[in-house]
Amino acid sequence: MGLISNGSTIFDNGAMSAGGSMVFIKKLTASSSATLSFVDGASGVVLDDTYKEYYFTFNNIHPATNGGRLSFQTSTDGGSNYGVTLTSTAIEAYHAENDSLAVLGYAASLDIAQGTGFQTLNSGVGTDADQSTSGSLSIYNPSNTTFVKHFITDMHEAYHGDFATHSIQAGYFNTTSAIDAVQFKMHSGNIDAGDICLYGIA
Repeated sequence: MGLISNGSTIFDNGAMSAGGSMVFIKKLTASSSATLSFVDGASGVVLDDTYKEYYFTFNNIHPATNGGRLSFQTSTDGGSNYGVTLTSTAIEAYHAENDSLAVLGYAASLDIAQGTGFQTLNSGVGTDADQSTSGSLSIYNPSNTTFVKHFITDMHEAYHGDFATHSIQAGYFNTTSAIDAVQFKMHSGNIDAGDICLYGIA
């Protein structure tokens, strides 16, 4: 039996519909990886006008270097170059395991103003065996050639100083060229373990 609200099916036999289907595209698993790249048309990756939103999930990303910050950039030339000009903003909340500090505020270290560097996704995850970072990234309508390309991230990590840290970034790639590749890497060292999945949302 389905649940219908205002003429739209919300649940049907346990499956949820939020107005558009979410389609799995590709999973990349890190193993001491310098970079993980999703390039349209390569290895089964779709990153074109098939979907209006592309959604990445990060599952237990573990750095090789203590204090590792996962970051990303995009390409407009099929992955030959990653350095599209972007502007972003960020907020961060953190709480120490020993309850000594709890803060919510603007995170200037996580923003970029018309730069071409990699956008940082987290503050610095630890390398302890049980520490990692997880979260998500949405890029909206990357193949559009009229507007800039907006993105939103939502990340949580076990910070290397034994903090629970939640950071949110948002911004835009300041280009009207189609974005056709996305690359992820640590600001220092390799991605030791974890996986990144790409989905398309119709």
